[in-house]
Amino acid sequence: MNRFHQHLQRDLQMQGVGMTSQRTRERLVQRLVDQGVSNQQVLDLISHIPRHLFLDEALSHRAYEDTALPIGHGQTLSQPYIVARMTEVLIGAAAKLDKVLEIGTGSGYQTAVLSRVATDLYSVERIKPLQDRARQVLRQLSISNVRFHHADGGFGLPKLAPFDAILSAAAPAKVPEDLKQQLGEDGVLVIPVGENEQVLKLIVRKGDTNEFHEQILEPVKFVPLLQGVTR
Repeated sequence: MNRFHQHLQRDLQMQGVGMTSQRTRERLVQRLVDQGVSNQQVLDLISHIPRHLFLDEALSHRAYEDTALPIGHGQTLSQPYIVARMTEVLIGAAAKLDKVLEIGTGSGYQTAVLSRVATDLYSVERIKPLQDRARQVLRQLSISNVRFHHADGGFGLPKLAPFDAILSAAAPAKVPEDLKQQLGEDGVLVIPVGENEQVLKLIVRKGDTNEFHEQILEPVKFVPLLQGVTR
């Protein structure tokens, strides 16, 4: 296969065909608008980032359904609405997004979205094979401002703190104090919390004090935030 056909194949893979086409993506974006997502930057990202690349080929035809999908290791690719909603909340609440921490790289899809709004993104994942695959897909998308860390996400990355914002893609039973303390001045944390019943929370640090304002946004369903790392 010559270079021209290699580039053509790559472009077709990025753009998608049939159930992964741009028209299919635009229908997904309209569903998100109907559900209340209004940030145009976020909607544009959902429209243009090829979600099907973050799934096994057997599931790629379902990539632009507004639903969570399995990615192996007991983990899921988050529902597009939740990705859009959490990103929209982060953008709206943060004073700046120069340095952002993501807890739970997973498939790398939320990582890809965040990478387009953050200057520098640090992404923590406890399951090494998931992180390795996400790294490959992001490299394919020419995303170069993400720093991957194989670690227990509940502890964050204290040596690299403070962060302007932290987003968690997994739900602890209660908000880890370690994550709150890694927020910088006026930093924000968007995180699902709970066991049987979960809610999405927005936590904002008041200046550089040890006071935090917590707001419950809506009910959600996420995989639990587990301890330890696996290879």
